[in-house]
Amino acid sequence: MLFLQAETEALGQIASEEVKHTVFSQIVAGGWTMIPLAILFVAAIFLFVERLLSIRKADKDPQQFMATVRSYILSGNLDQAKDYCIKENSPFARMILKGINRLGSPLRDIASSIEAVGNLEIHQLEKRLGILATIAGAAPMLGFLGTVLGMIAAFNKISMLEGAVSPEKLAGPISTAMVTTAGGLVVGVVAYLGYNYLINLVGRVIYNMESTSLEFADLLQEPVSLNEK
Repeated sequence: MLFLQAETEALGQIASEEVKHTVFSQIVAGGWTMIPLAILFVAAIFLFVERLLSIRKADKDPQQFMATVRSYILSGNLDQAKDYCIKENSPFARMILKGINRLGSPLRDIASSIEAVGNLEIHQLEKRLGILATIAGAAPMLGFLGTVLGMIAAFNKISMLEGAVSPEKLAGPISTAMVTTAGGLVVGVVAYLGYNYLINLVGRVIYNMESTSLEFADLLQEPVSLNEK
C-alpha cells in the first residue's frame, strides 16, 4: 500500500515537472515578443497591488467620522476637530479639514475649497490607473503582432522546404506563433479585470467623499452660526 502511494506521488511529481517544462518551452518558443509581454504582466500585477492597497486605505466608512466631527464643531472645539481630521488621514478627512480651516469665510468659498481638495484627492486615487488600462489594450495587440511575425517566419521556412508540405510540418510553427496571442490575451485580461475592479473601488470612495462634503455643508446650515465661532 505504501509502495503504491509512493509510486503515485512520484508519477505526479514527474507529470508536474513535465507540464512546467512544456509551458516554459512554449513561452520561450513564442519569440522576442514574449519578453515585453512578461514585462507588461509584471507591471500590471505591481500596479494593481499598489493601487489596491492605496485605495483600500482610503475606502473608509465616513459616518463615524462625520459624527465625531459634528460633535466637535457644534461644541466649538475646532482645534480638536482639526486634530481628528489630521489623525484620520483619509480623502474626506482632508476635505473637511480644509473646510474647517476656512470657517469664517463665505459658504461659497468654503464649498469651493472643499471641491478643490476633493478634485486633488480623486486625481491621487486614479493615479496610474491609465497605465493599467493601456496595458489591457496593448498586450493583446502585442501578442497578435508576435503571432503575425511568427506566421511570416513559419511560411518563409516552409517555402524553402522541398517536396510536399505535410500538416505535421505546419502544426509546429503555427502553434508556436499562436503562443504570443495566448500570452497577450492573458496579460490583457488580467490588466482589464484589475482595472475595472479598481475603478469600482474608486467610485465608492468618490461617493463617500461627495456624501461627506454634503453632510458638512448641511452642518454649516445648523441654527448655530459656525462661522461666528
